[in-house]
Amino acid sequence: MSFTMRAAKVPPNSASLDEAKNRVFDLFRTACRSLPSVMEIYNLDDVVTISQLRSAISSEIRRNSHVTNPKVIDMLVFKGMEELGNITEHAKQRHHIIGQYVVGNHGLIQDSASKEKGMSDFLKNFYKSNYF
Repeated sequence: MSFTMRAAKVPPNSASLDEAKNRVFDLFRTACRSLPSVMEIYNLDDVVTISQLRSAISSEIRRNSHVTNPKVIDMLVFKGMEELGNITEHAKQRHHIIGQYVVGNHGLIQDSASKEKGMSDFLKNFYKSNYF
């Protein structure tokens, strides 16, 4: 599978929104077909099932469902193909995959309210701003 990902070239820009959506579906199909080898490479059988990984992939795609510009969709598809290539070529370690796709963005994060008790208002506002 990694050889086919290396041989993939950057496609030209999509001419329409329908063509861009078809490329998103192709990316999803390719990612789902590579899940058994990803499970084997990273030894994820004890942590997650293939259907849970598939739902994590679909949630990542749905997170950008509001995008309607074909050029932006093409850029996101390219980034997705790059991420899939890195995963299938074993450029990431097991804990990267678990942290990003199994646990997710909001998992294992401890209660942040307890951390903010002793913090000054200045630091709270600073951390909420764009500077951090």
